[in-house]
Amino acid sequence: MVYNRVETLDRTFAALADPTRRGLLARLADGPRTVGHLAAPLPISLVAVGKHLTVLERAGLVDRARTGRTVVCTLRAQGLAEAAGWLASYQRFWDDRIDSLHHYLTREHP
Repeated sequence: MVYNRVETLDRTFAALADPTRRGLLARLADGPRTVGHLAAPLPISLVAVGKHLTVLERAGLVDRARTGRTVVCTLRAQGLAEAAGWLASYQRFWDDRIDSLHHYLTREHP
């Protein structure tokens, strides 16, 4: 259903709009991390980190698994792939503009 895809993209881009959440995703790109490990370098509370992770999880960008008292987060590449696919559909517009700029910059000017 198109509506669900639009909702998914809305949640994904809303999640990516925050620099703290982008930073969390960047750290998860290196592999799974505990919430404590993700929170350690940040100047915010563990509760705030948990709220950011909830936004990322609802957007389908992060999975959380609990083992006892430890929560491990993992990056979900599929959510990012869907956003990248949507952006790629507009690449032809960027390519045309870059080609035009290249043509303008390399031509002889009077």
